[in-house]
Amino acid sequence: MLVETTRFGAVEIDDSRIIQFPAGLLGFSSYRRYALLQPDEQGIFFWLQSIDAPDLAFVVTDPALWIPDYQAQIRREQMDELGLGELADAQVLVIVNKRDGALTANLQGPLVINAKNCSAMQLVLAEKRWTTRHVLMNVSERAKATA
Repeated sequence: MLVETTRFGAVEIDDSRIIQFPAGLLGFSSYRRYALLQPDEQGIFFWLQSIDAPDLAFVVTDPALWIPDYQAQIRREQMDELGLGELADAQVLVIVNKRDGALTANLQGPLVINAKNCSAMQLVLAEKRWTTRHVLMNVSERAKATA
């Protein structure tokens, strides 16, 4: 499938790689089909690109790369809804934002993807240990000037 994007132009996506969010994402419930784009082989940031809206994409990352003890608590009924037989089949990502000179991650609203069937959902964690603006890194002045 050829997907139009505002950031990368037309991108060819294998239909089997389309991620389905039956409930959408918080604030974007009408957009349910996405593809995960990797800008480069060494990158730790990815783009979660909407299949249906070329200008809708989120920067995401694996929270385990930044916070080794981070865990997204998923309930049994959520696992069943995703068709997850075991947690090892789940890929957890978090949405990244740039705010006040820092890259922050929404650790309270992780995305859980069943890697086997590409079904996904956004969780809302009740644990107050994690925030919606957890600082991953400060952006250097040099990087700010080139942005």
